[in-house]
Amino acid sequence: MKDVGNLDIREVAGGAVIAVKTVPKSSRDRIVGVLGDCLKVATSAPAEKGKANQAVAAILAKALGAGKRDVELMEGWASPRKEFRIAGMTAEQVRSKLAAGWKSRRNES
Repeated sequence: MKDVGNLDIREVAGGAVIAVKTVPKSSRDRIVGVLGDCLKVATSAPAEKGKANQAVAAILAKALGAGKRDVELMEGWASPRKEFRIAGMTAEQVRSKLAAGWKSRRNES
């Protein structure tokens, strides 16, 4: 990934929190890359009734190898900039999983 070192990921009790910039109603669900200090995540779900928030949580869970219940929206319910808590992971684990996932996706292209 462009530079996961710039991502706003911090340790909290029982896990890590990551800043995410969401792009609802995109053509497909995917992690786009890094935008400033946020992980940019696109979803085809609309930004209504929490659908995009749920979709982004599922995208993060899959990318990090976490359970869907381990990814929780903490801030930004109605904002494009959100903070998600990843239970049971350190900030470094989140960074390394994102970097490894990005590298494998780039090698597949």
